Amino acid sequence: MNLGTSIGHLKGVGDKTAGLFGKLGIYNYRDLLEHYPTDYTIFSEPVSIQDIKPGAVCTVRGAVSGVSGPVKAGRYNILTVFLKDGVNSLEVVFFNQPYIKKIVKTGGYYLFRGKVIQKGAKLILQSPKMYREDEYRQLLNSPVPKYALTAGLSSKTVSKAVKAALADAEWDEECFPEKWLEKYDLVSHKKAVSLIHDPARLSDVATGRRRLAFEEFFYFIVLLRKNKSLSLSLPNAYKMIETADTKRFIEALPFKLTAGQKKTWRDIAEDMSGDFCMNRLIQGDVGSGKTLVALLGLLMCAANGFQGALMAPTEVLAVQHFKTVREYTRQYGLCFKPALLIGSMKASEKREVYGQIERGEVNLVIGTHALIQEKVVYKNLALVVTDEQHRFGVRQREALASKGGQPHILVMSATPIPRTLAIILYGDLQLSAIHELPADRLPIKNCVVGVNYRPSAYKFFRDQIAMGRQIYVICPKVESDEEDDGELENATDYAEKLRSELPEARIEYLNGRMKASEKNDIMNRFADGQTDILVSTTVIEVGINVPNATVMMVENAERFGLAQLHQLRGRVGRGKHQSYCIFVSSKDDEKTMERLNILNNSNDGFKIASEDLRLRGPGELFGVRQSGELAFRVADIYTDSELLELTSSLVDELMKDDPKLQKEEHRLLRAEVESYVERSEMLQSI
Repeated sequence: MNLGTSIGHLKGVGDKTAGLFGKLGIYNYRDLLEHYPTDYTIFSEPVSIQDIKPGAVCTVRGAVSGVSGPVKAGRYNILTVFLKDGVNSLEVVFFNQPYIKKIVKTGGYYLFRGKVIQKGAKLILQSPKMYREDEYRQLLNSPVPKYALTAGLSSKTVSKAVKAALADAEWDEECFPEKWLEKYDLVSHKKAVSLIHDPARLSDVATGRRRLAFEEFFYFIVLLRKNKSLSLSLPNAYKMIETADTKRFIEALPFKLTAGQKKTWRDIAEDMSGDFCMNRLIQGDVGSGKTLVALLGLLMCAANGFQGALMAPTEVLAVQHFKTVREYTRQYGLCFKPALLIGSMKASEKREVYGQIERGEVNLVIGTHALIQEKVVYKNLALVVTDEQHRFGVRQREALASKGGQPHILVMSATPIPRTLAIILYGDLQLSAIHELPADRLPIKNCVVGVNYRPSAYKFFRDQIAMGRQIYVICPKVESDEEDDGELENATDYAEKLRSELPEARIEYLNGRMKASEKNDIMNRFADGQTDILVSTTVIEVGINVPNATVMMVENAERFGLAQLHQLRGRVGRGKHQSYCIFVSSKDDEKTMERLNILNNSNDGFKIASEDLRLRGPGELFGVRQSGELAFRVADIYTDSELLELTSSLVDELMKDDPKLQKEEHRLLRAEVESYVERSEMLQSI
């Protein structure tokens, strides 16, 4: 079967299962095989009861000495199995699994694998999986893939479907020339996908991942080079002069611009008054004041009689920007005539705004990606300010050009990237950096702790809530699933746990799977102070500005990249009150703690990124992920920095030798580049 074949052709995938796969965006063989594992479980030798540690996930072998329960406790029916291995004993606890009582036999030997929890002075093995001795031996020391799932779909079902697709798929011909594979030590694409999904050892995963990461970087940089060649040749169709409006605004502000803000503002003003179209990136740490500088550019645009657009990554943030601009306009007498345009507005409201934009009655439009959709016709759009998640690429420029203009582009990024990598990743943009934070910002106080610190953290939560403050708690997973070994905290269960620990607090949880309207409502309630604690996945990373939020606690902090943790931390410390960030690690080994203590000792995102590069070599697996706006599916700009540099050099050589990929040896490559651009959501967004 070709890669476009529906997964319904796979044995065991009926309509119901296909519908569940559809919830994950998996409809054909290609989708399924590109649904890469998020991590791998390594089944190690069982440990004795006396050697278990709180917070660890381990396998214990022992004889059942008794079974108690189930006992009703809230929404749970708790069953306890008592396990012994010689003189040592352990309680093994199951929630809502009464059938376990029929399976285990007193005196029988069993293997249990799960997370060790400390309750008072004793240790408990919580919600483990049971294995037969022969079954566990087959799994021993082999990496078992773990996949992103949805309710009703298990990792076992996904793995079975993947193996069937691997055996049945008719693969496209290898598009990378053989000399590249040899020079860069790469396996074929087909082999890489097979190794990722069905590895015999961890080294297989690293080998497959290297090829897929190289591939992602290659296509990304090829598109950047195309974008660069387009942007460098664009004459300035909206040449402007600096007016008194921006000077008056700067002088009226109750604070002074930092040196970085002043320098960046000069860069923008010179670009917009120069001979060529601006295509600039403002790279600045979280809270460095990038948006204010961008507003100066938009004010210069409006003062020159043109229209500007400000695109935000979320509707909530767009609304906040709109309110800020309206207040600045009122307070400082600015010449803005702003309008809001977001997807959740009523059709009649959108039509009214469309008309105002087309007639030129508004000179600043603030919204989400709705700003560049077909129905929006601008009278004289001269500047687009965009968050990095909505980077402007060839497609978007063509779309705007078809409406009669070629605006200046200003991109804002809070991703802390060392300059050597930034030059590669943003080669199509001129760079401006803001390194300082405003003088009135209080540095965030940080601590890196183990899971035993939670009771102290919850007491601290109570104190902060009593003072009228708000709190974020970040979990790496949305919800528990039947494959869950308890190693990772999930937002759904964690919110319930907090409600029992802090019954007086107003607690909500948020995740990326929710409908946009539901997410907006939850985030708005938090922004308005109606929620005390927001338990969330990393969806809030580019979320909202809540100056009253003073505490950020990140569970399983060791599972995140430092750059992402730093950006998450940037959700607090935005107001006048002292803010705190608590990084909770379920691992206490020396390497993990050394990494996390970089955050403990610094609030400088660029220093943190450089230190992360120093400590972490390329080729790590899927466990620790950086994120931010440059979210590749496999590749990571930090752990794979060396590979990124190699790929960049290759693309530069290729563009000199065959810029349009016209040579016969690049025929398959050209077709694959075109196909990749069509189907890759990430590349369509740049």
